[in-house]
Amino acid sequence: SKRIASLRPLFIKMPENQIEKQEVQIGFYEMYNFPRVIGAIDCTHIRIQSPKSDIGEQFRNRKGYFSFNIQAVCNSKMEITNIVARWPGSVHDSTIFDNSLLRAQFENNEFEGCFLLGDGGYPCRNYLMTPLLNPTTNAELRYQKSQIGTRNIIERVFGVLKRRFPVLSIGIRTQPKTALTTVVATAVLYNILLKQHDVMPQNDQQDENHILEEIPAAPVNQVGNVVRNNLIQTHFG
Repeated sequence: SKRIASLRPLFIKMPENQIEKQEVQIGFYEMYNFPRVIGAIDCTHIRIQSPKSDIGEQFRNRKGYFSFNIQAVCNSKMEITNIVARWPGSVHDSTIFDNSLLRAQFENNEFEGCFLLGDGGYPCRNYLMTPLLNPTTNAELRYQKSQIGTRNIIERVFGVLKRRFPVLSIGIRTQPKTALTTVVATAVLYNILLKQHDVMPQNDQQDENHILEEIPAAPVNQVGNVVRNNLIQTHFG
């Protein structure tokens, strides 16, 4: 597992130049007409055995079992382009993103003009488009349908990944550090198989270990809302 996981920089990476970024954006646009998308982001829980330590309760998630909360980003080809595997199950999706290198890259405009799509567990930011709470106008409804339809691909990725590697659903019965190496190794293998056009297991269901997070009380991101409203008016209006 460790050797396979070490291949991560070669097989799990975000688009690195303008041509690659445009290719990803076109792929997403062809799905549900959402512009400028560079990735769909979400987290999934990977079950582990009870850690025998003082910090064991940090791993207990909101469904009551012990897990790691794994963040991933994918493109329209269902390739995993970013993964964060280090946070215990009690940690909120938005906290994982806020502490990630990926967020720093977006904040530093390394993906200027590009969007991530996330679910309601994330606050809306100028580079992270989330669903509306109560869409009412035709433009808002079109945005909502496009956002949810496009973003759902990350749920499909998690579902296929767990069918391909059942240990991710059943639970990893090793030490936490080894478990994280296993998770990264399966993501690398998943991408390798995908690039080789290996037939993926059929999966029409959402990820069973997805826990819909409520947004914690936080200041409203005014810039994110302005960007989202502008997008709704100009592209979906």
